This record gives sequence, structure tokens and C-alpha cells, in this order.
Amino acid sequence: VGPKKEVAECKEKFASSVDPTVSQTFMLDRVFNPEGKSLPPMRGFKYSSWSPLGCDANGRCLLAALTMDNRLTIHANLNRLQWVQLVDLTEIYGERLYEASYKLSKADTPRGELGDFSEFQRRHSMQTPVRMEWSGICTTQQVKHNNECRDVGSVLLAVLFENGNIAVWQFQLPFLGKESITSCNTIESGINSPSVLSWWEYEHNNRKMSGLIVGSAFGPVKILPVNLKAVKGYFTLRQPVVLWQEMDQLPVHSIKCIPLYHPYQKCSCSLVVAARGAYVFWCLLLISKAGLNVHNSHVTGLHSLPIVSMTADKQNGTVYTCSSDGKVRQLIPIFTDVALKFEHQLIKLSEVFGTVRTHGIAVSPCGAYLAVITTEGMTNGLHPVNKNYQVQFVTLKTFEEAAAQLLESSVQNLFRQVDLTDLVRWKILKDKHVPQFLQEALDKKIESCGSTYFWRFKLFLLRILYQSMQKAPSEVMWRPSHEDAKILISDSPGMGSTEDDQEEGTSKQASKQSLCDTGKGMDIDDTADDSLPQSSDIGGREPMEEKLLEIQAQIEAVEMHLTREHMKRVLGEVYLHTWITENTSIPTRGVCDFLMSDDGYDDRTARVLIGHILKKMNKQTFPEHCSLCKEILPFTDRKQAVCSNGHIWLRCFLTYQSCQSLVYRRCLLHDSIARHPTPE
Repeated sequence: VGPKKEVAECKEKFASSVDPTVSQTFMLDRVFNPEGKSLPPMRGFKYSSWSPLGCDANGRCLLAALTMDNRLTIHANLNRLQWVQLVDLTEIYGERLYEASYKLSKADTPRGELGDFSEFQRRHSMQTPVRMEWSGICTTQQVKHNNECRDVGSVLLAVLFENGNIAVWQFQLPFLGKESITSCNTIESGINSPSVLSWWEYEHNNRKMSGLIVGSAFGPVKILPVNLKAVKGYFTLRQPVVLWQEMDQLPVHSIKCIPLYHPYQKCSCSLVVAARGAYVFWCLLLISKAGLNVHNSHVTGLHSLPIVSMTADKQNGTVYTCSSDGKVRQLIPIFTDVALKFEHQLIKLSEVFGTVRTHGIAVSPCGAYLAVITTEGMTNGLHPVNKNYQVQFVTLKTFEEAAAQLLESSVQNLFRQVDLTDLVRWKILKDKHVPQFLQEALDKKIESCGSTYFWRFKLFLLRILYQSMQKAPSEVMWRPSHEDAKILISDSPGMGSTEDDQEEGTSKQASKQSLCDTGKGMDIDDTADDSLPQSSDIGGREPMEEKLLEIQAQIEAVEMHLTREHMKRVLGEVYLHTWITENTSIPTRGVCDFLMSDDGYDDRTARVLIGHILKKMNKQTFPEHCSLCKEILPFTDRKQAVCSNGHIWLRCFLTYQSCQSLVYRRCLLHDSIARHPTPE
């Protein structure tokens, strides 16, 4: 807020002021006194916000964290389980204000000196964050020197301050630190005592619109325009839109914006829901020829206590709210001719967990789980002596619903639907078989469209089935062993699934708490203790071993199909882009020979493509050589290359090159590697 020496003098002056309105206000405000002297220290976090997927150097999420002493920082998970602070936005914003003499625009009249208490308060409130939220990723195209188009991504972080101003930071992706900050613009919202912030993102006729929804502790809610001149194809509102203007003293606790399709108007629309006291305020925004239509109302009679947390499933628009008495409400929007109405039902957590107090809820990306933070409730009218905070996971979908959603998914990516696959995994591990209806539906999908997504789904099911049949290991698999023995990396198809589940293992209990607890690093084999009959007779074991061999053969067949499809993609890339230096080191001839070596494999597309490539290569072979003995590396196996002197090199799963460097990337979910150590 000013030079250190001057700030220290002012603090001393205000603390010892004879005017109690100054001295007491100063001493009791933790923004001015983060150290607090006799008061408890300001440790911990006020608020945190996750960026969309694909923002850091590894293609993962960034975490914006607001500490109790009002410092806003951005962190990234660069190495496994290690979080690093990339930038301190509070410090950078403070420097910008200091350089601009604490004026937001050049037209602003100069204010008083720092010694004036009102100016001291103003300088603090204009840089004390209340909330921060990330926008979706904005993508523009940049033309490179070789006339190729490259997608350049950027993301916005909106920071709401105590005085109602909003700073909109633009970051270039991947975000690496201070050098990735593109711009910072400040918007004046005009809202007194702001409490919550959310991005409004709406798509109409292939035009993306954006704005910021701001709620006040006094009641009003409004959308502010955000001008994104730097991003092509993005539009905003011409002027602010007031969604609720009454100062009814019902503070806005949280806001969610859900994109939906209107079945009657046959167009996309935007549903904004806000928790206000014990009520839910909703507003339906719809762009028509007449302009922006706004319908709003409140849903009452949900909770007897104020709503402490709200979350929304963005796939179907279902909203979940909870109050501190352990009651969760599910609100399902139903469209009418004019606007919409909500059907709501009660989820009593006390029936599952006993009497509990709830502190927060969140729904998983595809709506499979509801995470609830709970502490013990009152017993015999008495509060518990100690509070033990727990995160409980409640299943919101059945296995059949999860399987149907995976089969009909428009995302076509198992990684982005990991909560649904988790439900499917648990069912197969428990029952030790894949249900017939799922097998038949999946086979039909594979026959009708043949997308690699369904083949991957089939591979996932087979791997989990293979794992459910295996005996539980005598010792915990994820615990590191301290033996110095050299181990050859196994090609067993079971390896992929066991590692998969150690990373994202599930531990389910079929007791009253059918509501589960999924956590990283748990040992999946808790559920599979009785996976094999413990009979000692050999006759009982043989059918199980035969079944394991049969599943293993199916796994290898599906893996081979996926490998061939990927090889065709790699060859197509090489054929179209021969001038790219990296493509010249791909063992093209070896891949072609590998595809043609199997007489049973008759793919016309592959034959035509290979014919074109061999014509282009004109009898040249470009073989790979072993870096140790300079012998030729033959292409006989998709997983590894072995030279005539017995040197073994693993093959990159993306390019099929032999990895002869010391540094490469390894997939945590499967026993495969990638040649480039940095992810794309």
C-alpha cells in the first residue's frame, strides 16, 4: 500500500489514535493486522480454484489459492506429488497499483495521503481478494514459419476484490510463471460488499459469449461484460445485466452457471443458480431474435438452515445443495413452454453416515459421485468434544447407468470419464465377470462404427476382469521394495490393470455405507481377497488358469487391433509430412513390414497406404541401429527392439522408435513409454 517505512509509521499512528473509531477499527481488522499479536495466527486457506485441464506444462490443472492473510498465489504439480508456487499475483498487482499511484485510470482524481485512514482503508480494499475463478480455455490459431497452423491457448483468471473491482488476468498456455502473464485489466462492478464470483460462458450460433456474474452480501446479482479483444471469435454483452436487484439482505453464497439445450425453443440456453440464504435463486438466460430473455425466480422450502454449499452436474443440469444439518437436496430442472421448474428430492445422509454435520459438497465431472465433507453430529443433545473432518463419497449412479453413459458418450475419452469407469471397475472386481448386457452392447457398437474408443473400453473391461481373477498378492504392491535386484519389465497384459488400479484404486464397502471411498494410492486388492477359491486341489485351479489364459489371449488380440490402428495413423502422418525432421527417424519400413506380416490381417486401407509409402521410399530402408554395437535393430515386436548382440531397447508407444536415450516418459496406467520426456 506504500513504502515500508511510511506504512509502519501509519500503522503505529492508527493503533495509538485517541479516536476509538480509528484505533479499534484498525486493531480488529485482520487485513491490516495479519500478524494479530494476541489473536490466533492467520494460517490456512480462504478459497481455492482449479483451472481447466491442460493449463500447466504437463497438461494438468493449475491451482489458484487464497490464503487467510489475503495472498493470492498460483501453484502447479510439476513433479509427482510435489506442488510448486509459480507466481504471487498479490505482489504483482500491488506493484502495478504502486506504479499507477493507486489510480485505476489516468482520468481518476488523485486521492489523499496514506496517513489519512480512509485512504489507508481504500488502498487495502482495492487489493484484498474475496474470490477468484478461472474461465474456459480460449484457443486462437498462429501461423508458423512453415505455414502450419498452431493452436495457441490462453486462460483468464478473474479476481474479485473487497471494493467490488475485478482484475481479469490473461495467461498464455502452458503457464510457466511471471513470463506467461499476457495482460491484466481491472473492471469496476459497482457492487457493494461483493461475496461471490462466477464466469458466464454461453454459446449461440457458434459464437462464444462470456461475462462475469457477481453476487453481493446484500442480495443483488448481476452479469458484467468482459471485453476479450485479444481473443478472436469471442463476444460479450453490451452492458451489465441485472439478474436480481433487491437489497433483501440475503447474502449470495455461491453461483453456478450451467449450459443447457432448450427443447421447446430449440436453442442453447444458460441456467444461472445462486444460493441465497436457505433459498436457491435461478435465472434462465436465452438469446432470441428479440434479444436477451431473462426469466428468474426462487426455489423455497428446501432447507430449514442456510445453504452452506452448492454444486452442479453440468452434463444434465442437476443441482445439489446442502445445509449444515446433514441434509442434501437434489434439484432437477424441467423445461416448460415459458421457462422451467425444479423437481427436488431429499438425500438424508444420516441414513448412511449416522448424525453428521455437513460442511461442503462437490459432484464428480460425470455425476457418478457426490463428495461430502462431514464431522460428527450431536449425540444425546451434546456436541462432540473433538471434530474429525472426513470426505465421504456417495454414489449417485448405478452400474447400469454408468455403463450406458459410457457407451453413448459424446466425449469418446475414458480418461475424462474416470468417475464412470470407476463404478464399472468396482462392479467387475466385485462380481468377477463382465455382465452379458454390457458385452453384447459393446460388441454391437464395435461392429456398427468400429471407433477405437469402444476397443479401448473393451480392453479396459478385459484388464479389470483379468485382475479380478488373480490371487491377492501377499504384500502391498505400491510399497517400494529395497532389494537391489534387476528386473526385466514384464509384457504381461495384467501389468497394465494392476498399476492402473494402484494409481486410482477403489475401496468399496458393501455395508450400510454402500457409499464409497475412492482414493489415490489405495490397495485395490482389499476387495479381491477372496478372488480365487482357496481350495488346494489342482482340479479346481486348472479351470481358473484356463480362464486367465483365455482372457489374456483376448487382451492381446484387442491390444494388437489398437496397435495396428495406431500404426496406420503414424504411417499416414509420415506420408503426409515427410519434410518434418522427426518423421524421418520413425522406422517406417519396419512398421510397414510388421503390418503386412500377418496373413490373417487384410485391411485394404493399410495396403493402399503402405503401397504409396513404399513407392515414395523407392527401395530405401533407413534401418535403426543399436547405439552400443551399431548393429541393425529389426522391427519384430511392437514393445521392444533386440539387436543381434542381445541389447534390448524399449519402443516408444507413440512413434514405434526404439528409445536409446536415458530420459523418457512412462505411463503410470500401463507398461508403456514415450520417447519425448516432455508431454505435448
